[in-house]
This record gives sequence, structure tokens and C-alpha cells, in this order.
Amino acid sequence: MSGAWVNGGYAGRGLHGQVVNELGSRIVAGRLKPGESIDLVALEAEFDISRTVLREALKVLAAKGLVDARQKRGTFVRPRTDWQLLDVDVLRWRLASQSTGELLNQLAEVRSFVEPAGARLAALRRDDDDLAALTAALDAMAAADPASPEAVEADLRFHRQLLAASHNELLVSMAAMIEVALAARDSLVHAGNVVRDALPAHRAVVETISAGDPEAAELAMRALLAQAVEDVESVR
Repeated sequence: MSGAWVNGGYAGRGLHGQVVNELGSRIVAGRLKPGESIDLVALEAEFDISRTVLREALKVLAAKGLVDARQKRGTFVRPRTDWQLLDVDVLRWRLASQSTGELLNQLAEVRSFVEPAGARLAALRRDDDDLAALTAALDAMAAADPASPEAVEADLRFHRQLLAASHNELLVSMAAMIEVALAARDSLVHAGNVVRDALPAHRAVVETISAGDPEAAELAMRALLAQAVEDVESVR
């Protein structure tokens, strides 16, 4: 099995992880269509794997809502309405397999609900450790070349720390989805050579959170997200 089949996402290593990524990609891309039966014998031969490895991979995909198995019918692809569309791997497979425009728009809409609420709560609940983590993320952004992988990682770190500062477990659980959206957006913008200094907008969010002003923090985050949308539109 070619290592090229590993395209990010699922953390499993070796044959198991490769099978998960390849089959997940095929399903999301429509190469295996909803309702279509999955020929386990053919996949064992194609990937040169045991039935045990294949079944373990299918269990992972079943947990993501992509496949199911029934007596007499066998294993098949589930309808798109059953997919866990906010699952990190499903998002990554979708971004890799189709035009990203519509999906990025949808992710931006989700961010517009989640992150301003996170900033508002962070202004009310942040502690010294939260402020130190946000400041460290800002420092990393300032030190990095705006078009570099380090800048992308610093941006992801900032937004991760922002949701952590909300001290709301459900919002924190959204961080992985936000990171997928951010990584895709940053990749698109950098590929289009649109490199705007985003540090002032991020700093404004931290300053309002530090001041304990929830209304201002929410507005600052909305301004930051609006700038992000403008950057994507300028590439298009």
C-alpha cells in the first residue's frame, strides 16, 4: 500500500490508518456512492491486508457515519445525511476532494457563531494562564513570516487558546473543527499571495479579553473574522 494514500486526518498509523484514509476519501469524493455495497474481498486483495485490518478500519468509518453493515446486505455506504459532517477527518476529506468554496463559506458561518461567543465568554472567565497563553500565541505570530507554516501554526494556536479561555467544554470541543477551517483558509490565502498583517486584529481580541469587556471582545472577534472572509474573497 502506498504511503501517498495517507493525506492527513485520521491519527492511526500503518496499514490501518492508511485504509481508513483511503476509504474515507473515496466515500466523501463520491467514488463509493451512498447505498453502494463495499466488496470486502476485493479490498483485501487491493490493499493486501487481512480481514481483521479491514474490519477495524470500517469500524472507524462507521463511527463517522460513513458506512454500516447489515445481515444479508453486507457492508455499504450510508446516506450523506448520516455522515458526521463536523468530524475533523470528514471535513479534511471533503476539502481534499472538491471545490473548497462552498465548504469554506459554511465553515466561516459556523465560526461566526462559535468564536465571537468564545471571545465573549473568555472576557468574563479568563484567568492569568489564559492571558499568558493568548499573549504567547500573539508573540509567535509576530515572530513568524506571515506566509510561513509557522505563522499558520501560530494562528491555529491563538484560536485554540481563545476557545480554551471560554472555559466551556462544548466550545473547546469545536477547536478541532475550527483548526481545519483555519488551515484550509490560510492555505488558500497564502497560495493566492494575499498576506495581510493579521496581528492588529488578533491583538485587539486579546486586549478586550484582558480588559474583561465581553461586548468589545465579541465585536473584535467579529472584525477579525470579517477580515478573514475578505482575504478569501480577494483570492477568488
